[in-house]
Amino acid sequence: MPKFSLITFLLFILILPASAQNSKTGTWGIATVLLPGDSLHRWGGYSELQVRSNGVLSQFQYYEAKAGVSYDIDRSFTALLGTGRYTTYDYTNLSAGPQTTETRLWEQMVVNQYLYRIKMEHRYRIEQRWVNGDYRNRFRYRLNVFIPFNHPKIVANTWFASLFDEIFLNNKEPNFERNRMSAALGYQVDKSWIVQAGWINQYNYIPNQSNDKNNLLLMLMYRINRKGAVKREHLPSTGD
Repeated sequence: MPKFSLITFLLFILILPASAQNSKTGTWGIATVLLPGDSLHRWGGYSELQVRSNGVLSQFQYYEAKAGVSYDIDRSFTALLGTGRYTTYDYTNLSAGPQTTETRLWEQMVVNQYLYRIKMEHRYRIEQRWVNGDYRNRFRYRLNVFIPFNHPKIVANTWFASLFDEIFLNNKEPNFERNRMSAALGYQVDKSWIVQAGWINQYNYIPNQSNDKNNLLLMLMYRINRKGAVKREHLPSTGD
């Protein structure tokens, strides 16, 4: 496979929005800081900020800020307790204030599988949500697949593909609430910095109607590396 440079990847990020300037395509920007655990330091955590817009790099309408504490049971099983704040605006009238505010608490288990070049992440999550003061439950499952191109593992100077699908369920009818799928190209610059760019689609089911929207996905991740940490392969997975 040709050895692309970081400049080529950044040009890809800049060119993609220019080819999709229409209101049918939104933007998701994600910035994540991770402190992964290992067999020596089992406790870890993460924090994440997301900003979303109705158009491509325009018409801001949503942001979320969240954080969590994780515990590595072993190389393949990680438990996490997280919380976050989620706020939605009318992009045509931001001065009116938020339309929806949500506080969320969740518990999750991540199970990783390493099949040579194919890396799979299974994420199981239970959420407790307070949406404009009303309490709701939700259950989520995500299958995330990573395929590195120029190395067998996702390490420094590795190009990779990221593909995932996630379903959202609740305990009230209609039980199916949402489906989210994504395909992205990523590059791990060094042992700390990772960038991804691609496409993400979100389909929402509402009684008597449904809607879906395509979005440009831009992600920046920074992984904190502890001194003396046990070396292992970490998957460049987003928190949400």
